[in-house]
Amino acid sequence: MEEGKRRIFLQFGFLLLIGCFASQLLPASSDPIFYESFDESFEGSWIVSEKEDYKGVWKHAKSEGHDDHGLLVSEKAKKYAIVKELDEPVKLKDGTIVLQFETRFQNGLECGGAYLKYLRPQDAGWTAKGFDNESPYSIMFGPDKCGATNKVHFILKHKNPKTGEYVEHHLKYTPSVPSDKLTHVYTAILEPNSDIRILIDGEEKKKGNFLSREDFEPALIPAKTIPDPDDKKPEDWDERANIPDPDAVKPEDWDEDAPMEIEDEEAEQPEGWLDDEPEEIDDPEATKPEDWDDEEDGEWEAPKIDNPNCETAPGCGEWKRPTKANPAYKGKWHAPLIDNPNYKGIWKPQEIPNPSYFELESPDFEPIAAIGIEIWTMQDGVLFDNILIASDEKVAESFREKAWKPKFEVEKEKEKAEEEAAASSDGLKGFQKAVFDVLYQIADISFLSEHKPKILELIEQAEKQANLTIGVIISIIVVIFTLLFKILFGGKKPAKVSSETSNSEEAETSNKEKEEENEKEDAAAAPRRRNTRRET
Repeated sequence: MEEGKRRIFLQFGFLLLIGCFASQLLPASSDPIFYESFDESFEGSWIVSEKEDYKGVWKHAKSEGHDDHGLLVSEKAKKYAIVKELDEPVKLKDGTIVLQFETRFQNGLECGGAYLKYLRPQDAGWTAKGFDNESPYSIMFGPDKCGATNKVHFILKHKNPKTGEYVEHHLKYTPSVPSDKLTHVYTAILEPNSDIRILIDGEEKKKGNFLSREDFEPALIPAKTIPDPDDKKPEDWDERANIPDPDAVKPEDWDEDAPMEIEDEEAEQPEGWLDDEPEEIDDPEATKPEDWDDEEDGEWEAPKIDNPNCETAPGCGEWKRPTKANPAYKGKWHAPLIDNPNYKGIWKPQEIPNPSYFELESPDFEPIAAIGIEIWTMQDGVLFDNILIASDEKVAESFREKAWKPKFEVEKEKEKAEEEAAASSDGLKGFQKAVFDVLYQIADISFLSEHKPKILELIEQAEKQANLTIGVIISIIVVIFTLLFKILFGGKKPAKVSSETSNSEEAETSNKEKEEENEKEDAAAAPRRRNTRRET
């Protein structure tokens, strides 16, 4: 029994020891190597370049619509340069390295860059205050759009071990830059097997391999051979595949002077052709201007018009035979081509071993000692945020989920709402226009003439205040139904009166009715503001 308890106790202690050991390892592997959230001001931590060309002002500002801060490009058409030195250089050769950052074009992007430069150690010859476009970097990564350029750059500066020269190698066929005003997160994953993956908003957009000639331009590994720069084409080298036959003779009946076209002798003048009628005549309705001065302006001539007599005729004026292709035409004689017996093919210099060639099992990455932003942009409102370097892809994913995704979803919902509101507004305007068109037609109905001025007043008021449209429709419907009710069911019958009284009152009533009808017609005929709306 005691032995069993002792065994259980030892097993528990062993598991506890493993747990403690793992707890020491896991946090270390899940921590980012470098992270900048810009929650606090960048001043004192990031160093702005003091070079004369870089006059753009950086600001610590909130991302539009959020409480989250970032590093903001605050002015248009300026050059910007700022750098953050790392506590320790980051080696890119030991396992996976993830480079990630957010950027947002709050005012859109027509021409400008928003990429980061991951700088080599300062012994490469640069200073923070002297940071500029010549400062040596190891990797350049991020969006760039201007003119024909629209891509997410990934550029590796790799040292040729044979020559010592640093060469820029561009990842080919990279994705284009999102064209909206939302926050996007860009991720580059460098893997131990030399693969490179580019993600936008966590979605893989490009995959390549550093050692593949198909993925980088120029390729990291140079060609084994190159054309000999000292090799020259021999003077007697003949590159002509075909030559004119030197034994060919021009045929005796070959007439080089024969015209391409000749008159058609078989053509006949169409019936009804008006030989004596000109195609144009003086305009009979034209008159000499009263202020025409023959001495200063010259002799006045009436402008010409098409002769109306020629409209129904097949033609006017002197008839000429049309031309046709000359069957005897052969053109300039040339000797036919034959295979060149001295043809040697297209000359190329001979290949020699490439003195710059080297073999490479994996890229020789330079360490990252600082992160710099060096851009020239025509837009303001470019915001950088959440710059991350990590050795674990899951760390980058975690930061995307916690720092980027909530912001993006808010922005996406706002964008969607704005688009729906715009679409709804356009639809409402179209609906309202159709409604107003119908209302104006209703106002012209004869039995509503007595109420026409009031109806027009209501319609015009509704046009100025679109929110009254429904109320106006209801009001007009009420008026129409009221009138219809009166027409259908009528009112009280008039009392009987004597003939004399009736005749005098009818005459008086008739005069009054005529006056009222004239007033109604004048009101109906009066111009209304509706015409102006239709014209515009």
